[in-house]
Amino acid sequence: MENERLQPPPLTLLDRYRGRGFNPLYTTTVTVSGGESGHGRASGVARSDDGNLMLDLRLPAALGGPGSGTNPEQLFAAAYAACFHGALHLIAQRAQLDIEGTVVAVEVSFGRDPVDGGYALIADVRIRIPGVDRHVAEELVRSTERLCPYAKMTRDGIHSVVTVSD
Repeated sequence: MENERLQPPPLTLLDRYRGRGFNPLYTTTVTVSGGESGHGRASGVARSDDGNLMLDLRLPAALGGPGSGTNPEQLFAAAYAACFHGALHLIAQRAQLDIEGTVVAVEVSFGRDPVDGGYALIADVRIRIPGVDRHVAEELVRSTERLCPYAKMTRDGIHSVVTVSD
C-alpha cells in the first residue's frame, strides 16, 4: 500500500446534496494546549485527534514572539489554499481541462479592526493557472468560490458554537 500512487478525490464530490440538514462527510478535532508560557498562541502545541498533526505554535516575530514555529494565520492560510486548490482541480477535471501547474497562494493578515477596536483577519487569494485562457481561468475561479467551503466561510461566515465543558 505504501507504493500506491495518491489519487485525487472522485468527481462525485461535485454532486449536489439535496438533504434537509447539514450532512457531515468528515469531522476532526484539533486540541491546543498552552505549552511553556501557558498561552496557546505563544507556546502552544496543536494535536489532531488522529495523531497526524502535531506542531508547535509560536507567536510571530511581528507580534513580539520568537517566530520559531507555526502560527494560526499560517495554518488558516494553508487550509484555505489547499481546499481552494482541490476544489479548483475538481471543477477543471469535470470540464476536462488540464490545469497542471496551478498555484493558489493565500495571504492572511492579522490586524486591528476599526469596526469594533478588536482584531480581524483579511485573506488575499491569488490563483495562477498557466496555459489557460484568462476568461476560462476566471470562470473556473468563480465556480470554485461557490464550491470551496473556505471561500464560502470567509464570504458568508461559519456556524460556530462555543461552549464551556467540564
